[in-house]
Amino acid sequence: MPRLAVRALILHQDRLLLVNAYRNATPPLWCAPGGGVHAGSPLPDNLVREVHEETGLTIAPGALALVNEFHDPQTGFHQVDLYYRCTITAGQLDAPWTDPEGVVSQRRLFTRTELAAIRFKPDSLPHVAFDPETPVHYDPLEVIVK
Repeated sequence: MPRLAVRALILHQDRLLLVNAYRNATPPLWCAPGGGVHAGSPLPDNLVREVHEETGLTIAPGALALVNEFHDPQTGFHQVDLYYRCTITAGQLDAPWTDPEGVVSQRRLFTRTELAAIRFKPDSLPHVAFDPETPVHYDPLEVIVK
C-alpha cells in the first residue's frame, strides 16, 4: 500500500521554500516541506501540522498543484505526494526553530535561478511552483533518490 504525504509550495518574495529531505545527505537533497498523512485527519490539517513541524510557520493551504509518486524497488516502498499551493499566515523563517522529529535541519528560500545549482526533487518542482497558472501536474512513478 502506498504511503500518502502532503507538501506545501510556498512562494515568498518570488522565492520557493525548501527543506532538507535527509539530515546527512551529501550533497543535500531539498524538497518542499510536508510529510505523512495521519489516518482520519483531513489532508489540509495534515499539511498545516507537517509544515509547522518542519519550518515553524503557520500556513493556509490552497489549490492542489502537483501529484508526484516515487518508489524504492529494493524495499517496495511507494509514496504519493500531493503538493498544494500555500501562503504563510504566521511565523518567520529567521525565528529560532527546531523540528521536533529531528528530520529537517535546514530551511531556505530559493529563487528559480538558484534551484539550478542545488539537488532537489521532484524534477518538475520549479515549473509547477513558479507558474501558478499551471494546471494540476502529474509526475509518473520514479525511483527514489537519497
